[in-house]
Amino acid sequence: MHVVNAPVLEGWALLSDEQVVTRVLAGQTALFEVLMRRHNERIYRAARAILRDESEAEDVMQQAYVNAYSHLRQFDGRSKFSTWLTRIAIHEALARARRRGRYTTMDADEPQASHFDASSHSAPDPERLAIARELGALLESAIDRLPDGTREVFVLRQLEGMRTDEVAEALGVSDAVVKTRLSRARAEVQRQLEGYNPSAA
Repeated sequence: MHVVNAPVLEGWALLSDEQVVTRVLAGQTALFEVLMRRHNERIYRAARAILRDESEAEDVMQQAYVNAYSHLRQFDGRSKFSTWLTRIAIHEALARARRRGRYTTMDADEPQASHFDASSHSAPDPERLAIARELGALLESAIDRLPDGTREVFVLRQLEGMRTDEVAEALGVSDAVVKTRLSRARAEVQRQLEGYNPSAA
């Protein structure tokens, strides 16, 4: 893969992922960097949700791009490119986690019906910004404590905004499993944040 400068890449910003893939396969291999820039954050978050380690997540992200580039002709367009790429990253992250013997999904039979509201009132004053930063750190910690299986569902659905069917395809599970895990994750994150009192900070 060749690295090209930003102005050249910006010229391709209006193309869809699938159009960029077509051009990469036609020989414009440097354009693969357009795809990398578009999906860096999602791929990193997906990997970190599984591994809970920033350095390993970076490694997985790079390997996912290598794997995707090497197998780009296998992308058939039946799913979105972003879903296909996320699935590659998740597969790589899960393989690493399982090799280390530290990943076990624990699915309960009954989901807990609860809703996590991540919305907040925005205001520019320093006190509110400090509270937002503290709450963000607490949220990240709460997400890291979620069980394997539910953690990546929460990240992909709540933080990345992927649809239920996209998450299901990326993780290789059913829509029902995604909904169950998301419900459980929301309930657990809400439980962990219930005791937060900014005035006590």
